[in-house]
Amino acid sequence: MIIVPVKDGENLERALKKFKRKYEKTGIQKELRKRQQYNKPSVLKRLKMEHAIYVQKLRQAED
Repeated sequence: MIIVPVKDGENLERALKKFKRKYEKTGIQKELRKRQQYNKPSVLKRLKMEHAIYVQKLRQAED
């Protein structure tokens, strides 16, 4: 559970911003999206390979 201490006289918007930042750091949203759909290991491997090729092409273009 995420707890955000709010000081006396602190703006509610600032407290909400702190909460959102903590929520993002926990990675809950990413995990939920990841679990919504099952991807076969072969598909994950292919995507990882495609990403590696893409990054390699980018780095070669920089040189």
